[in-house]
Amino acid sequence: MSKKTIFKRFNLLVLCGLSLFCSSQAQKANFAYSFYGFVRGDLYYNSRSNMEVVDGLFYLYPKDKLMDADGKDLNATSNGSFYTFTTRLGMDVKGPDVGTARTTAKIESDFGGTTNLNFVLRLRQAWVKLDWQQGSSLLLGQTWHPLFGEVMPNVLNLSTGCPFQPFNRSPLINYQYRQGGLKLTASAIYQLVYVSSGPVGRSEEYLKNGVLPELYAGFDYRKENFMMGAGVDMISIKPRLRSTAGNQTYLVNERITTFSYDLHLEYAYRKFQFAGKTLLDSNQGHNTMIGGYGISKIDARTGKQDYTAFRNSTSWINFTYGAKYQGGLFAGYSKNLGTTDNLVYTDAAHLYGMGMDMDQFTQLSLFLRYNLPHWNIGLEYSLSTAWYGDISPSNGKVGNTHDVSNHRIEGVFMYTF
Repeated sequence: MSKKTIFKRFNLLVLCGLSLFCSSQAQKANFAYSFYGFVRGDLYYNSRSNMEVVDGLFYLYPKDKLMDADGKDLNATSNGSFYTFTTRLGMDVKGPDVGTARTTAKIESDFGGTTNLNFVLRLRQAWVKLDWQQGSSLLLGQTWHPLFGEVMPNVLNLSTGCPFQPFNRSPLINYQYRQGGLKLTASAIYQLVYVSSGPVGRSEEYLKNGVLPELYAGFDYRKENFMMGAGVDMISIKPRLRSTAGNQTYLVNERITTFSYDLHLEYAYRKFQFAGKTLLDSNQGHNTMIGGYGISKIDARTGKQDYTAFRNSTSWINFTYGAKYQGGLFAGYSKNLGTTDNLVYTDAAHLYGMGMDMDQFTQLSLFLRYNLPHWNIGLEYSLSTAWYGDISPSNGKVGNTHDVSNHRIEGVFMYTF
């Protein structure tokens, strides 16, 4: 029996076991279980090669030109496919009270995990929550990063407005306090799947070695059909613990700490909805955003390095109208604002993140969706344009630019239950 077959059968057994377990336990006093999910299919076409994950379903931005020996662009090749592995299954649990706190939990999964064998079952969310009547709540477990927040684009594509919209699910400790229309949030965030970049690639080790979790604080205010909010995020990582200079190895204390800020709002009235978000972000690669950091200084004796982060101004707006027949527009813009300090190197091997040779990036998407009970079918067109160029070592800004564009067409169907 092949390893691929073993993985498929294991995934099926896990789902069956989960269903049987929940059925057998559903009679426990003070517990209630509810399943939810959907079957989803994505059919897409791209006019050129792109930076993407999940086998092309999670689209980010078009790749730069790459010339062959005849001066032809190797990345100017179209591609497309059809997949259903983002099909999702989740379970919500309501449990007995703990003192004056109501208890709830969530387990959510899909088949978007990848190995060198096949797409496999993966954990999306797994958390428990305590809700007190005074307006406080405490959530422990893996869920959406607070920068993803309650304001997100209403679009068809799986990337949900990324890389303009932060996209990340991580283990965290999240405390919220609600009073009237005001909600205050404080979070300590760790890394598992969505991780930082560094000298040895993408890894959660940089945050682990820095000891401190990523920290977020923010507020939201909601009144009738309007909601607005703001937040600040801090992440402090250690890219390396040792360095080599000459033939000697040294213990080094390297750290880069960055702050990012977001402002978001949403308005809905009858069939119309508007949403938008703007960020001043630094080193948010773990949130699947453009940017990162580079080396600003090297100690000649020990090889110890100092670092400087690329800053980006990133914004998006989203309009939708309709109910049974729904149309929408999404527009995103990201601008490289450069670095605070000089860069020692500007080559890709010494820059940690993604898209740092990009001066600016825009995307415009239009979609139509047909909604029925438990069904929706939609079609989306996106035009994405990236301006690539040369990174200045003095300030990290990108000049001498040229643009590349990708046209993407995507059809989506979903059957929800």
